[in-house]
Amino acid sequence: MKNKTIFGLERNIFYTGVTSFFTDTSVKMIYSVMPLFLMSIGASKTAISLIEGIAESTASVLKAISGIWSDRIGRNKPFMIIGYGLTAITTPMYAWAWLPLQVLLIRFAERVGKGLRTAPRDSLISGSIKEHQTGRNFGFHKAMDNSGAILGPLMAFLLLYFYPHKYSLIFILATIPAILGVITIFLFIKEAKAASNNQKTPFKLSQLPRKFYFFLLVVFLFTMGNSADALLLVKTTETGVNQSYIPFIYMLFNMVSVFLAVPIGKLSDRIGREKLILAGFLTYAAVYFFFGYFNNIYIFIFLFMVYGIYSALADTGQKAIVSDIVGKKMKGTGYGLYHAVMGITLLPASLIAGLLYDRVNSNAPFYFGAAMALSAALLMLIFMWVYSKNNTSKKNYTKV
Repeated sequence: MKNKTIFGLERNIFYTGVTSFFTDTSVKMIYSVMPLFLMSIGASKTAISLIEGIAESTASVLKAISGIWSDRIGRNKPFMIIGYGLTAITTPMYAWAWLPLQVLLIRFAERVGKGLRTAPRDSLISGSIKEHQTGRNFGFHKAMDNSGAILGPLMAFLLLYFYPHKYSLIFILATIPAILGVITIFLFIKEAKAASNNQKTPFKLSQLPRKFYFFLLVVFLFTMGNSADALLLVKTTETGVNQSYIPFIYMLFNMVSVFLAVPIGKLSDRIGREKLILAGFLTYAAVYFFFGYFNNIYIFIFLFMVYGIYSALADTGQKAIVSDIVGKKMKGTGYGLYHAVMGITLLPASLIAGLLYDRVNSNAPFYFGAAMALSAALLMLIFMWVYSKNNTSKKNYTKV
């Protein structure tokens, strides 16, 4: 199949970015107001954290399963259609929820969709990439993803500003871009898998390199302190700011990330992923420390913008390095395990953060997050030292 490029990008990569743009517009419209909505129906800080942690962690198992399964059958698109479709179906259901438990069930169903689609989607992107452009293409996808994450909170801000506390209106309107994302997959995205990997022998963990598991250990340690962004939004409400501005402040975080995603992706192609991931961990540690130390809306606005720098550095770099490390026939499996480790770890991370917020004080979870990020940065330095001779140069990335 001859692939025509769009703006210098392979068609699959461009339209996968469009799909993520529409879907993230929908998801972030909801996410930017979800802490406010949950507090309005009586949820505690621990409950807010657990809703995010349980949904992400339980559904994350599907990320590993869908990644391995897509490698076996040689297809990604069916998982993407079902996964993005679930998001479109569940989105309007929030409008009829009046209990935190109902929100948990809907959130869980939506995250099942994310679990089904994420690893196959990343595998499809990786399978569509030309050599030497891994960071650039994942940077583009991150930029499109975060472009939706700008538009979604902006729309939520305007709706809350003119229609205060009308959360059901936001949930209904958020369904429209979610449906457009599914339509994009049907019409424009083609399969990019190699031949199916229908092995008679079962999958063995030894098929993936040791370097990959070392990197997963780094991800695990960092994620233990990477609780849901919802607590950042909750802490911001405690400064006394008008609640309608919370989605707008969250939008600033995504705006910085989208502007930096592509140039940082290109930079990672030149200087290596590890350095940028390390910088991202250190940035995260600084942001969380100052969120714990201060309680000032202007400082928090600045910190949300710096938080966008962390997102561009770490998120893009981590996905690209997984593509670099795992073999071509194991990309779905590699991404599945990567996302599963992050998702499963979010449950204890969210529980710890929520309990620290409710039982100690509002500063404690952020100090804990900063400490875990610094620990992960130290482990990342060890990772870089161990593999510096063979795997950190640009030329070695292109061998995958």
